[in-house]
Amino acid sequence: MSNQFEGFLDDLRATHGRNLASVILYGAAAVAGDYANNQPDSNLLIALHEITPKELRNAQAPMREWTRLGHPIPVYFTVNELETAADVFPIEFHQMERARKVLYGTDVLANIKISDEFLRHQTEYELRSKLILLRRTYIPVSHSVSGLVGLMSDSLSSFASLFRAVLLLRGVEPPNGKHQIVALTAQKLRLNGKPFEKIFNIRENNYAQNLDEISANELFAEYMREIENVIAAVDNLETS
Repeated sequence: MSNQFEGFLDDLRATHGRNLASVILYGAAAVAGDYANNQPDSNLLIALHEITPKELRNAQAPMREWTRLGHPIPVYFTVNELETAADVFPIEFHQMERARKVLYGTDVLANIKISDEFLRHQTEYELRSKLILLRRTYIPVSHSVSGLVGLMSDSLSSFASLFRAVLLLRGVEPPNGKHQIVALTAQKLRLNGKPFEKIFNIRENNYAQNLDEISANELFAEYMREIENVIAAVDNLETS
C-alpha cells in the first residue's frame, strides 16, 4: 500500500502542482495496523487552493490508475470550503477528524469544529433515509432467502457506519471494526443485539444455508425493529 500511495502522491503533485494543499487518508486505513487485517478502507481527502473544471479534468489520468487498483475516487475540497463545510457533513468530518493521516502538505482538518446538534440531525436523517430504503428494497426480495441475506448483510454494513456517529453522540469513542461498533451500540442503547450478531455470522461465516424463507423473514423483522429502536434513541437524544 505504501508504494501505491507514493506513486499516487507523485501523480497528484505532477497534476496539481502548487495548487495542491493537502492529501489526507481518513477512516479505517488511517488507523495503524488496519491493513494487516485486510481492511484497506483507503478514503482520501484532497484539498486544493482552488478547484476549477480544468483541475478536475487534469486529475483524470491519476484517478484512472488509482481506481484500477481498487480504490474509490477521493473527495475534493478547497481549503476555504473545509472551514465552512463541517456543519453540513458532520458525520464525514467527525470520521476525518478522529482517524486521519496527513500524506502530503498541511493538516487542513486540524482546526475543524463540529456541532453535536448538526451531527444529531444528520445522523437521524441518514438513519431514516436508509430505513426507508431498507423497507422498499425488502418488498421485491421478501420471498427469496438469498435476496434477504444479501439485503441484510449489505444494509447492516451501511448502518454500522452511522452507528459510529450514534456512539459519538452518546459520548462513547467508537471502536474501529464495524462488528464491534454495532455490538457496542446495541449495548449502550440496551437493544436486542442478537439480530445483528446473526447477520454478521451469516456475512462472515456463510451461515445462509441454515435459513429458510420463514426464518429469513423472521430475522429481517427483528433486524428492522432494532434499527427503528436506534432511530428512536437518536430522535430522543438531547444535545447541548
